[in-house]
Amino acid sequence: MILADTVQLAFRNLRQAKLRTAITTLGVSIGIASLAGMVSLGVGLQEQFTSRLTRSGVFDSITVVPSAINNGGLFGRGGRGRGTQQGARLGGQAPEPPQVRKPLDESAIAALMQIPHVKDAYPTLRIFVDVRFGGNSERMTATGVPMSTKGEGQFQRITYGRFFDNETDNACLITLDMAKQINSADPGSLVGQPLTLVFPGFAIPPIPGPFGSPGAGIRMPPSEQKYIIHGIVERDPAGALGGALGLSGLMIPLSKAKAANRVPYQSVTVKVSASQFTQDVEAEIKKQGFGAFSIADALEGAKRAFIILDIVLGLIGSIALAVSSLGIVNTMVMSILERTREIGVMKAIGGSDGDIRKIFLVEASAIGLMGGVGGVTLGWLVGRVINFGANVYIRNQGGEGGNLFALPVWLIAGALSFSIFVSLIAGSYPAARAAKLNPMQALRHD
Repeated sequence: MILADTVQLAFRNLRQAKLRTAITTLGVSIGIASLAGMVSLGVGLQEQFTSRLTRSGVFDSITVVPSAINNGGLFGRGGRGRGTQQGARLGGQAPEPPQVRKPLDESAIAALMQIPHVKDAYPTLRIFVDVRFGGNSERMTATGVPMSTKGEGQFQRITYGRFFDNETDNACLITLDMAKQINSADPGSLVGQPLTLVFPGFAIPPIPGPFGSPGAGIRMPPSEQKYIIHGIVERDPAGALGGALGLSGLMIPLSKAKAANRVPYQSVTVKVSASQFTQDVEAEIKKQGFGAFSIADALEGAKRAFIILDIVLGLIGSIALAVSSLGIVNTMVMSILERTREIGVMKAIGGSDGDIRKIFLVEASAIGLMGGVGGVTLGWLVGRVINFGANVYIRNQGGEGGNLFALPVWLIAGALSFSIFVSLIAGSYPAARAAKLNPMQALRHD
């Protein structure tokens, strides 16, 4: 029997029992819809999590900090120092080599910029200032923001106003929370209003005079400057500028923060051209003697957690599919009982056991395929409805909506393949039972 005849007989048999076939297919559809819906929920949550972090600019950010290294001159690999030799003569343990921290300065930043796939590097600066507005004063920190972050991360959408025009103007950005504290009724009206920033004073150390006489130091008073509010940014709880440090309520151009900074850089943010280069650039930074870490390191555990979540949701969804497979077995067994005489006739005219088995397996595969297509469609529709309702609720609560159910191509193909596979497994026993029927007994069957 050729394959075309086998398929024709199988579909003819399914058409003869339309109601039973439709009910069995519906059961498979519900099982596949449950499976696809559960897994698509896990995939959607993972995509929401990763896309939110990607938009915030932390996936392509590396935080660089000074790292303690051995001094290679006196106590490093360059040779043994005097203290080491004296300790050996006294029979005691040699003192530990002193630790020297490789500084983060402008020359170090220039060296970091030379690493392949690095598009920007800048210090993470937070300056303590007194902010005065309308007779009120508050002590807070101002974050230095480089011009390269315009249109990236949290600055992709500015709620009111605009980003800095340049690095030289006395301009600032404030968060929406800070704006509401100043003017809760109309925070957008603060755009264009002046703020007074009072930067702390500092001392210039004395310079020795002639013949070793002590010089006089200079005490610089606090600096009071007017800054214009250019924009208001809504703080994103999932993201942060510079990876480890989040945005403060007040942001000023990085050049202004550098001018007011009086301490060595504690950390530097390195931005890579694409997130897939983060690990390679991080390894190269560590080779230069700096400490480095990124959000990608912490996300390895999160990725494993999402994989486990997808597996658990898939197992829960498979329960309905396992129940529906019993319906396939029942349909096939009932079909054998109804067509016992027909099976005997086919065997009597030369049909082999393999031919009989193929007919029933094709029937089971057809039910699985139709149930899979219907299940994927049903799962997608149910997911859209739930997603719409969830987004309405989230937006009413002041949150940001998103796609909670994702149905990628690999999930659709996997659901269809799994549906056919389960149907074949369920139809294997009835097919084997039909193939083993005795032709003589089958012909005598009423």
